[in-house]
Parts: sequence; C-alpha cells; structure tokens
Amino acid sequence: MDKKSIAGIAIVGLLFVIFTVINGRQQREYQQKLREYREYEAAHAPAPDKAIDADSLLAETPSPETADSIAAAIRTASVGQMLAEAAVLPAETITVSNDVMTVDFSTRGGMITGVELKDYTRYAPKGERNENVRMFVPESAYFDMSFSTKNGLNDMRVNTADYTFELLPQTAQADGQTVVSMRLQVSDEAAVRYDYTLYNTGDPARDYLIDLRITPEGLDAALARSNPSLEWRNTSLRNEKGFSNENMYTTLSYRFPGESSVEELGMSTESKSKSVNTSVNWVAFKQQFFTSAIIARNNFTYADMAFTTEQPESGLVKNYSLKTALPYAAGEDFELALYFGPNKYSILKNVRDADGESLSMERLIPLGWWIIGAVNRWIVIPVFDFLRRFIGNFGVIILILALLVKLLTFPLSYRSYVSTAKMRVIKPEVDALAQKFPRQEDAMKRQQATMELYKKAGINPLGGCIPMLIQFPFIIAMFRFFPASIELRSQSFLWADDLSSYDSVIDLPFSIPFYGDHVSLFALLMAVALFAFSYVSYNQTASAQPQMAGMKFMMVYMMPVMMLFWFNNYSSGLCYYYFLANIITIIQTTAIRRMIDDDKIHAIIQANAAKNKNRKKSKFQLRYEELMRQQEQMNKRK
Repeated sequence: MDKKSIAGIAIVGLLFVIFTVINGRQQREYQQKLREYREYEAAHAPAPDKAIDADSLLAETPSPETADSIAAAIRTASVGQMLAEAAVLPAETITVSNDVMTVDFSTRGGMITGVELKDYTRYAPKGERNENVRMFVPESAYFDMSFSTKNGLNDMRVNTADYTFELLPQTAQADGQTVVSMRLQVSDEAAVRYDYTLYNTGDPARDYLIDLRITPEGLDAALARSNPSLEWRNTSLRNEKGFSNENMYTTLSYRFPGESSVEELGMSTESKSKSVNTSVNWVAFKQQFFTSAIIARNNFTYADMAFTTEQPESGLVKNYSLKTALPYAAGEDFELALYFGPNKYSILKNVRDADGESLSMERLIPLGWWIIGAVNRWIVIPVFDFLRRFIGNFGVIILILALLVKLLTFPLSYRSYVSTAKMRVIKPEVDALAQKFPRQEDAMKRQQATMELYKKAGINPLGGCIPMLIQFPFIIAMFRFFPASIELRSQSFLWADDLSSYDSVIDLPFSIPFYGDHVSLFALLMAVALFAFSYVSYNQTASAQPQMAGMKFMMVYMMPVMMLFWFNNYSSGLCYYYFLANIITIIQTTAIRRMIDDDKIHAIIQANAAKNKNRKKSKFQLRYEELMRQQEQMNKRK
C-alpha cells in the first residue's frame, strides 16, 4: 500500500471519528433534556396507593411556562431553533382584492385560505342571491411544500404547512399589481420565500390568475438530492340549485404539456383517484361553473389526484387532493400560477402562460368532442355572444338562437321532406312490386326491383335520413352548451329563476325515481311539443315507409315520456330551447307540406324515370346486384 492510500484511509477515519463525536454529543443533549422531563413527571406523579386530592394535584401541576419551555426544548432539538419558533407563532391573515375577487392569505403555511368572486352569487333555497361565490371552504385549505434538509447532521423533513411564515415588509401595491411576500426561515443560512402577485388590469383572463414564485434561499444542496413535493387540497362549496346536476359536472381535470385536449377523472357519486407518472402542465379542481387550478410553468413531474363526494344535504360537493413534485434546477425559482374564476369560454380561452402560449383551459367547459365541440365553438358561442351585446333578455336570445339554427338547417329539412314526399308518391308502385313477388323466397328479387324503381325515379332511399343526420350535431351541441353556459346562470325568464338549472312550478313532498321531487314546466312543455312533432312526423313517414309502422309506440309515446323523466332535473334553458325547436319544426313541416304538390312530385319522378330508363348501370350497382344474386343462390341451397 502506497503513502497516498494510507493518507486517504487516515483522513476518512478522522472524519468518521469527528462525525461520531458531534453526533453523540447532540444525542446526549437531547436524551438529557428528555430524561429531565421524565424525571420531573415521575417526581410529581401521585403515589399508586395514595388517594388523589384534586386541589393538591392542581397545586403541583407544572406551570404552563415550565411545560412550554420543555416542549420548546424538545422541538428545538428536533427541528432547530428557527423552525421551533415558527411552529408556535400566531398566524396573520392578509386580505387583498381587485375588481373581480377578494383573496385571503394566511401566514400559517403561507397559503391562500379564501377566494370570493365579486361578480357571481351563490344560490339560496329561497331564491335570494345575496352571498358571493366562494371557491372553497376556508377551513379545508391546505397548501404544503415538503423538502428534506438537515438539522445539524441529521436529515429533517420540512412541511411548510406546519409553520408560520414571516410577513415581509416588501408587500406593495403598484402598477395594477399587489404583491404579498412571506418567508419561512429554516435555519440561519436557509429559508423559503413565497411571492404572490395579484393583478388588476381590467382583463379577466389576467385578473383571475394569481402568480406564485417560490424562492429557495440557501437550499440548493438540500433540494438537489430530491425534488420538493407539493400537496394541495380543498373542499368545494355547493353554489348551484340542483346538487345532482352540479355534482355531475364537478370533477378533477388535468392537461399534459403541449396537448390541446384535457383529461379528467370523470363523475362519481363516491370517490375517484388516479396517478399519472408523466409530466403534467396543470391540474384543476373543476366545479360546474367555477374552477380552482394550479399551473406549473416547467410542469409537474407527476400527479396523484383524488376526490371524494359529499352528501347532498351537507352544503358541499367534493373534497379534492393533489400530490405532485416540482422539478428543481440549481439557482432557479419555482414559478406557479393559481386560477380562481368562472368557467367562461371567453376568459379561459385567453389564459396563457408566462411565454404567451395557450394553456387550453377552455377545454374545461364540456362543449363536446369533434364536430359537436366545433359547432359550439365556431357557431353557437359566437352567435350567442353577439346577441348578448344587444339583447338583455336571455329568453329572447334563446328564441332567436332557435330561429337562426332552424333557418340554417332549413335546406336540409326541405330536402328531407321532399325525399319523404317522393317515397310517399311512389308507394303504390312499391306495393305493386310486393304483390308481384309475394313469396319469402322472392325477397331478393323484390328488393332488386324496388332498388331499380328508386334508381329510375331518381330517389335516394337514404335521402330523408342523411339531412336529419347532418342536423343531429346541432341538437347534441345545444345539449352540451346550455348546462355548461355560465351566461345563463342566475338569469331568470318567465317562471324560471335560473336558466342554467331546472325550473320548479310544483315542489313534491316525495321523490319519484328517475324524475325527482319537483315538476319542471319547461320540461313538461318540451315533452308535449315533442309528442306533437313525433305524431306529425310519424304520420308523414309511415305512409311512405311501411316498415315504420312498428315504431309508433316508441316514437310517438315512449320517447316523449322518457325525455320528460330525463330532462326534469336539467337546465330549464335547454328544455325551453328544445320546446321552441319542436314548435318551429312543426311549423316548418306544415309550411313545406303546403308548398309541395304531390302531382308535381309525381311528374318529376316520371320524368326522371324516362330519363334514366336506358342509363348504364354503375359499377357499384352491378356489384350490389351480383351480391344480391349470390345471396339468393345461397338461400336456395339452404
């Protein structure tokens, strides 16, 4: 062994001896204080065979100062002098506001403990709305940054939620910004600083967003060993009229970096949880019309998310929780943002990160996927917002919206009716083919002859269905739009006091399964209008298509009853829209029927038949006939 190796071993041994001596001294001091405390307790404890005298016991109880002194000594030995003092300091509350909300900060944990929105009110059972929306129960607020450091040579876990921060004098207000700064002194050389910035710019997308900069001071070595973890929890208050409807839209959502879509845990009446082991850009505690979200500029490294559902009579909706970690880079701060505001499309669409990139937070509003969402985003919402500039009555706006949608889809409705009329006019010839091929084994020939008849007459058997399918996205888009539209919230019309929730003209003393404990007049009117439309539509369709005869009970009677049960607890604005849509459709159908002459339709069919008499068959038709012949041969073999 050379001299360098011997010197290295000697140095390592010396360091080990020094560490053992220092560590042993600290342990002896801690054990000595603990021994003194236990000896004090033993000396003042009553003898087992001695009757306990309450007065003498009280007289011999250690003074609060003595007990506090001993507890403080134990805390100091465990977490250090700075944190021991921060653990018992009383908390202060700082209230800051801008034009859209009021925010309460607490020095205990350095967290936001309350957010009140100024432009929105909570629903009250008697219909009074004199209390502003609160984003969560203040007592449920919990925001904790956890990291490991050292007390002497021992590892120590610091949870910021357990300590009281020092409110810094740098708290200031200037240039439309209010900054609230707090520091937690961990040791003489290390601290954690929180800087909250609240804006008042007149832009809701900026003013509902609170920036949070977390600055680790002198903690580089500690944080380099492992990323600090973050835990955020709160409980949402019930703010809407119907618990079941509000709960259905209340969930936990999150976004992966760079994605334009949003993921969510889904709706549950009990509890749900999910762990994501990849980077997450933001996580949102979403209610029906309001959202509390936390956004990380450099993304979270993972996300453990969960919620539990409260009972309907509790006045609460869901308990949320998020556990995650912040990626640490030496010398850099942690940049977060907290959104507390409405689920309003025009606002969420403009919420951006520090680099001006879209965060896709408008996807929190459940407008539907693919073509349904496109109809809402590019047609319904722009038209609705345009009408709101000039009309203050939302009942009138919905009426105009229904008229515009029906006007837009009128060409499709017209084509659908004309196709049905053609089928009705040509029905006698189709019946003649049925008489010509009455046997079951001639079904293929009857089908071929019918298709040939349709071809010569220029009739598409699907001509009446395709236009209706094209209109279907508008029907579903409205189903998505109205319950999620915060613009309808607290807006009254006729007997409905809130178009975003159900209307009730009769409160029942009992609850009917799948129906509820009230009678919604708009839902009832919608069901009656649907019955009238189904009756008219069936009579028109059944005369042209005999196969529809077996659908009468389902279409005319069963469907309106099902819709009545389904929509009794839904948005009264949606029921009102469907009521108007059915009435307008009945008027359209009646008008078109008066415009169309069956004799003219028959003349057109005859002209098409003569024109197409000698037309060469298409490749598709030839393949179709060949398949029909093969199917017929297989049936004959069987």
